[in-house]
Amino acid sequence: MTSRQTRHRERVDAARPRGIPEATVARLPVYLRALHALQDRGVATVSSEELASAAGVNSAKLRKDLSHLGSYGTRGVGYEVEYLVYQISRELGLTQDWVVAIIGVGNLGRALAGYGGFASRGFRVAGLLDADEQIVGQEISGLTVRHIDRLEDVIGEHGVSIAVIATPAGAAQGVCDRVVAAGVTSVLNFAPVVLTVPEWVDVRKVDLSIELQILAFHEQRKAGGPDGAGGRPSALDSGPPEPVHYVEAAE
Repeated sequence: MTSRQTRHRERVDAARPRGIPEATVARLPVYLRALHALQDRGVATVSSEELASAAGVNSAKLRKDLSHLGSYGTRGVGYEVEYLVYQISRELGLTQDWVVAIIGVGNLGRALAGYGGFASRGFRVAGLLDADEQIVGQEISGLTVRHIDRLEDVIGEHGVSIAVIATPAGAAQGVCDRVVAAGVTSVLNFAPVVLTVPEWVDVRKVDLSIELQILAFHEQRKAGGPDGAGGRPSALDSGPPEPVHYVEAAE
C-alpha cells in the first residue's frame, strides 16, 4: 500500500460511522433523497411514518436506523428536515468535496458526466478519460476528455478520490489495477464484470442488466407466475426444450 493509500485508509477508518450496520448505511442515501424532496416542497418537519413511506421502508426500521445517528425526533412533531439532512450528510461524508474521475466516455460515461446531481451531493467530476482517439479531445459537460495514458496524471493533478469505471468489460480490470496503483481506494464499477481489488479498496458495482432481470422476475410473478399464466406469451413460455437422446448405430 502506498503512503497516499495509507493516509486515505486512515481517514476513511477515522470517519467511518462507529457501530452503524452496513444495511443502515445502505439506506441512509435513500432517506437523504426523500428528505431533499421534502426540502424542495418547503416541508420543515416530517413524521417517521411519512419519511418511511417516502423512502419505501417501515417506520420502525427507519426509527432504528436514525437512532444510530443519535436522532430520535420529537414526539408529536417528528424530525426536523433540515437538521436530519445535515446529520445524514455528515455521516455519509457529503459535507466535504469528493473528486471523481470517469473512465470510459461512451454513452453511459457521457450521461454520467452530464448528471447534475453529483455537484449538489458533494461530488465533483474533475476528469474524463478514454482510449478512443475520436473521443479524446472532445469537450463534454465542460471537461476535455483526456487519453487513458494520462490516467495517473489526472488522478495526481486533481486528487481523485473516487474512480468511476464505465469501460467495456475486457478493459475494466486493467483500468481498475491502474487507479488502485495510483492511490484511489474507492471505485464505482459500471462494467459488467467482477473486479478483483486489494482488501483496503472499496468497490460498488452497478449492473443495469441485473436490475432489469430482477424487475422481469417481479413482472412475471405479477402476471401469474413462471408458467406465464395470465401474462404475456413469449417464446420462452413453452418451457425448456425436450432432451435429445442419441443412439449409437450398431456396427
